[in-house]
Amino acid sequence: MRGVLLDLAGVVYDGEKPIAGGIEAVAALRDACLPLRFVSNTTRLAKPAIVAKLHAMGLDIGTDEVFAPAAAARDWLLRHRRSPHLLIHPGLEPEFRDLPRGGQPAVVIGDAGEAFTYSALNEAFRLLDDGADFLALAANRTFRDGDGRLSLDAGPFVTALEFATGRHATVLGKPSVDFFLAALADMGCEPETAAMVGDDAEADVAGALRAGLATALLVRSGKYQPGDETRFDPPPTAVVDDLAAAATWIIERRGP
Repeated sequence: MRGVLLDLAGVVYDGEKPIAGGIEAVAALRDACLPLRFVSNTTRLAKPAIVAKLHAMGLDIGTDEVFAPAAAARDWLLRHRRSPHLLIHPGLEPEFRDLPRGGQPAVVIGDAGEAFTYSALNEAFRLLDDGADFLALAANRTFRDGDGRLSLDAGPFVTALEFATGRHATVLGKPSVDFFLAALADMGCEPETAAMVGDDAEADVAGALRAGLATALLVRSGKYQPGDETRFDPPPTAVVDDLAAAATWIIERRGP
């Protein structure tokens, strides 16, 4: 092991509270001299707000250690000279505030929450039907909501627009191979020497393994449901109770 990617929601924290042992587990991985990057598909918070939330929980983390799909979307829009049409949560809008407008449009869809109205979805559909580019910040099926129950994530709405248009979105967050590889490249770590820890067997675990990571651990915290480890291919390298157990598993196998 030469580096570790950690999901945030459901692994480090649940809602507004850190998961028991999670902050200490991050410290243990750092003490073991393992570089870390925090790879999150959250699309309701801009990166500064994510970092501030983690600081409030007692986690010492730098902004440059957090990888979220909004930054990948910004890079894509600038590289392709597209103007964003946003179907996202208001909390994420600051990430796109200073981008050029008035050019060829690209629909950018994330977890818009209550903004997923018929009118907003239909406006996005019409732009896509007219040829706009189609970017999905993430395609997760569900997330663990503040009340402790599962709620719809962006994925079902992305799929609805894919069905209506007959087109496939370009997914910029997990399980995009490029997303995993960008985080690994940032810490100078080859996929075959890296581990991923997540609570989503599809986006976190199977996605990481398809990206070539040597190890992907599924935790039984967050949105994990019994049997998740058998629902997607490739299956997790191991299933552990939580981040504390994952950190122990990784440190014991990190090598010289």
